[in-house]
Amino acid sequence: MNTKHLVYAALMTAVIAVMGLVPAIPLPFLPVPIVLQNIGIFLAGILLGRKYGLLSVIVFLLLVMVGAPLLSGGRGGFGVFLGPSAGYLVMYAVSAFLIGWARDRQYDKLNFGRTLAILIGFGVILLDTVGGIVMAFIIHMPISKALYLSLTFLPGDLIKAVIATFIAVALYKNPVTSRIMRQMAE
Repeated sequence: MNTKHLVYAALMTAVIAVMGLVPAIPLPFLPVPIVLQNIGIFLAGILLGRKYGLLSVIVFLLLVMVGAPLLSGGRGGFGVFLGPSAGYLVMYAVSAFLIGWARDRQYDKLNFGRTLAILIGFGVILLDTVGGIVMAFIIHMPISKALYLSLTFLPGDLIKAVIATFIAVALYKNPVTSRIMRQMAE
């Protein structure tokens, strides 16, 4: 592991944590709020790749687990991993890894369309589907109803994926950041 790459992973952890300062939008019909931190998860995978993207998200989740109030609304502690958001939180790490894995495999072919497709597939659809299923088990709701209610997240998550794609593509086009991101894919 390169020290410089570890610093980038730590910086991404900080970016995800700072996004937690944006208040969550509670939903009256669903116990999981709308949060901005998904963009940080998307960026971790697409910018840092599977290894360092996953590392940054795991560090973030460990900080939350030990009680740091880094989730939107100042939530933190082990209890959030036992509540309705548990599936979404665990999927943060899985999504970051899969986004990074796809990015590492296709780095030379990445453009706006491919990047957006990766983020929608592994970041939006997978995250919302598995998160909704786990939420259904935790709150004793039929899975079909939980998945239907999870569709509420879809418009916002698609916008977040587009924003993360714009940021990633801009960094791909910069020769300095592109070189660094290529090194992280190896």
